[in-house]
Amino acid sequence: MMKKINYRVVAIIALSTVFLFSFYVMPSEAWHSRWVEMKDDHTLIYTPDEKGNTIPDFSMVGYFNGDSEIPNVPVVKTISPAEKGSSENVIQSAINEVSRLAPGTNGFRGAILLKRGTYVVPGVININASGIILRGEGNTNDGTRIIAAGEGQRSLLNVSGTGKVVEVKRTRVQIKDDYVPVGAKSFNVVSTKGFKKGDSIIVYRPGTDTWIHDLKMDQIAERPGTKQWKASEYNLSFERIITKIDGNKVYIDNPIVMALDAKYGGGEIFKYSFNGRIEKVGVERMYFESEFANDTAENHGWNAVAFDKVQNSWVRNITARHFGNSCVTLGYGARNISVLDSYCYDPKSQITGGRRYSFNNDGQMNLFINCHADSGRHDFVTGARVEGPNVFVNCTAKNTQADIGPHHRWSSGTLYDNIATDGEINIQDRGNYGSGHGWTGATQILWNCTAKSATVQSPWVNGKNYCIGLKGQKSPGRFKDRPDGEWEGQNREGLQPQSLYYAQTKARQHKQQPK
Repeated sequence: MMKKINYRVVAIIALSTVFLFSFYVMPSEAWHSRWVEMKDDHTLIYTPDEKGNTIPDFSMVGYFNGDSEIPNVPVVKTISPAEKGSSENVIQSAINEVSRLAPGTNGFRGAILLKRGTYVVPGVININASGIILRGEGNTNDGTRIIAAGEGQRSLLNVSGTGKVVEVKRTRVQIKDDYVPVGAKSFNVVSTKGFKKGDSIIVYRPGTDTWIHDLKMDQIAERPGTKQWKASEYNLSFERIITKIDGNKVYIDNPIVMALDAKYGGGEIFKYSFNGRIEKVGVERMYFESEFANDTAENHGWNAVAFDKVQNSWVRNITARHFGNSCVTLGYGARNISVLDSYCYDPKSQITGGRRYSFNNDGQMNLFINCHADSGRHDFVTGARVEGPNVFVNCTAKNTQADIGPHHRWSSGTLYDNIATDGEINIQDRGNYGSGHGWTGATQILWNCTAKSATVQSPWVNGKNYCIGLKGQKSPGRFKDRPDGEWEGQNREGLQPQSLYYAQTKARQHKQQPK
């Protein structure tokens, strides 16, 4: 009989490892980056480059921008597994029942407690209403165990609202500044008439033929299936909130993470709505497992948990085992999601493209903390045209089959903070990989990470990438002639602050305290 693996113990070991990698400072002189310096009073000083770009503040990500603790929502419904056969209807009926409850003044309908035991689910569980928490009694084999039974490539738990970004008519105005640098939280517009503090706006950065050409993404070496980049596919929409207006100057909550350059079309802002997006949904303390036919089988559970068109929500303390792709995947409509203390083990699929993206993010202002993966490919990863800021912090990967980092077609504004892997972390021009992956992005920061090797290159134009305090080898990447990123302190112990995300969070909270 095969010995049962205690995944809680494995998780504790993995978490201990990342603390050793990330926070133990050898008895050597402490040093700080030339780009960010931490003062004794916990304030941070940012040094701009020749164009005024700075490393941006990544602290306002996750559940309610990190300004609210994730609550312990009271239980309003308790269920147990069906005595035999499928428990899918048991779970879905409970969700539907709670969905019909009126939200409380805090916006929550209540938590559904799934008692310890095995719940067999041959299909998909859906949450499509705000304020619902799905809570188990443990993320181990002997806790609350949800089984993706039988065949069918699917997300076992699908959390999704409806709708999309819809521009409010006659609110679009041009940004006047010729250049708005990375890190900026204000800029001038033609007119602020009709705008006010608290408005949800899109900071719009158009794709242009000139930008594509200068990036050389209309010159990708051809092979069967290669697609050159088209400007119309690279219009980027960053969701922000106005915090202040001073004349024609607009202040925003989260920083610019991709420079707005008049040479490449500049930028605009407009008000928007996203009717149908749900919020305050939580998934916690559960163990998800997929049945499978063999080690390379793919007609089975694909993602344990998928979020899209959801905001200000969370996943915490879950384990996923044997899924073909991910533990958690966040879609383009997922915003301000916190994914905490979660584990992705032993995926079952072919080891090739489009598989084993253990913790995948395509949304905005999302946060992954203390997540761990084993035998994945792209374990902590963003996809195409991902608009930041987004953060992965204190995460580990082992037995990796590919690399960590932005995967393809331009992600902007991601912090990889204290990531420890036995594989690679890469930020580069991937050329004609896939159907023309090209440049993976800009404003990608590796901070105090540990890897077998890393490639960190900066695109030809319109952005920089940073590698600060890496423990590991420097790799030339796929193309040796691409511009090098900003490298600093390779294999040097003592980087301060040890975690950029936590230092930025502390600095912001200190600044917000009453004087």
